[in-house]
Amino acid sequence: MVKHPIRACIIVPGVALLTSCASLYVRSDVNHALIGTVHCRSFAWAGAFHGNSPLRNSIANPLNENRLRSAIAAHLGSGGIQPKAADADCLVGYGIGSNSVAEDAYPYGWGWGWGWDPYVYREGIIAVDLYDAKSRQPLWHASVEQSLYGVTGVEAEKRIDAAVAAIFAKYPG
Repeated sequence: MVKHPIRACIIVPGVALLTSCASLYVRSDVNHALIGTVHCRSFAWAGAFHGNSPLRNSIANPLNENRLRSAIAAHLGSGGIQPKAADADCLVGYGIGSNSVAEDAYPYGWGWGWGWDPYVYREGIIAVDLYDAKSRQPLWHASVEQSLYGVTGVEAEKRIDAAVAAIFAKYPG
């Protein structure tokens, strides 16, 4: 029996609203012509940020790359898709990035000093791509806005895991 039914009527919907606002929005695209013909039972990595890539010095944090690879491998493994060094059915690509985004302008000032400034913010994106290993054709792409700016360690791992979980919730397999 609920002692305070009015509080429950206010608190429960409020918590549900906050939870829904905290969920991550995933954009996903599928190669419908190919996805039904390729059966991914094993995977290999399509590439990495290692080497002389210009990304290495800008956005590619090797610790976050390892965290992302681990999270992807765990999600694929829970779906029965196992890593395989050679002759894998599918290839997995991934990306972590950020860029500055300018949106609608807002007014500032008063009197003779009025003007408009754009709203600029940093957008973080984590993406996962799945390819047919034989044809090298893309099967599936998904990305989510998830900022890793200024976070490290456990907080970065939590955000990456949340992003990958949200991404694989849209996996068509």
